[in-house]
Amino acid sequence: MRPRLWLLLAAQLAVVRGSSVLQQTPAYIQVQTNKMAMLSCEAKISLGNMRIYWLRQRQAPSSDSHHEFLALWDSTKGTVHGEEVAQEKIAVFRDASRFILNLTSVKPEDSGIYFCMIIGSPELTFGKGTQLSVVDFLPTTAQPTKKSTPKKRGCRLPRPATQKGPLCSPITLGLLVAGVLVLLVSLGVAIHLYCRRRRARLRFIKQPQGEGISGILVPRCLHGNYSNTATLKKLLSPWILKT
Repeated sequence: MRPRLWLLLAAQLAVVRGSSVLQQTPAYIQVQTNKMAMLSCEAKISLGNMRIYWLRQRQAPSSDSHHEFLALWDSTKGTVHGEEVAQEKIAVFRDASRFILNLTSVKPEDSGIYFCMIIGSPELTFGKGTQLSVVDFLPTTAQPTKKSTPKKRGCRLPRPATQKGPLCSPITLGLLVAGVLVLLVSLGVAIHLYCRRRRARLRFIKQPQGEGISGILVPRCLHGNYSNTATLKKLLSPWILKT
């Protein structure tokens, strides 16, 4: 019986259950079409020259499911491929106690559960398996919708009115103040002179009445110089005040 047929028969007859001796990681992997997938199988015991086999189960484990022999790793030969397996697509290599199955340019038909296995005496020991899913497009994580927060509107102070024209300099302000003071002083002097003139006129007019002139106020300086009433009236006509 060919070794390949014997391995498949042994896998069918064995109770396929995960063992802590062989730890496979990751448990599930999703890869995009035409990309590369790497599956790891770590041995928790010393294997020596024992071979590590890689099998694939295309459908969920059941009594009718079967395993495909893909490749094995041998300490002297390296990777040994199964029949009808594209050698350029599958490679197995060892890294200390870890055995890596490298799949390149994967297709959707490569999806399935991959098991690593060792053949003991007399039992078969399987890893727990790694489920590979090959998809055309990887799902993207939907980003949560961000609610737009309305911006707070602050109170805006009114802008000062733009001043037009040149600003008043201290010299200009000083000249304006001086001009106002000169006007006020001139006005005060004019009012004072006016009041003095008015008082002087009133004193002149209110002198005691001269003799012989009825109803006419005559300055004292003219008393006794003129006895003619007509002549005196004519002379004093600009200054007389009729009562």
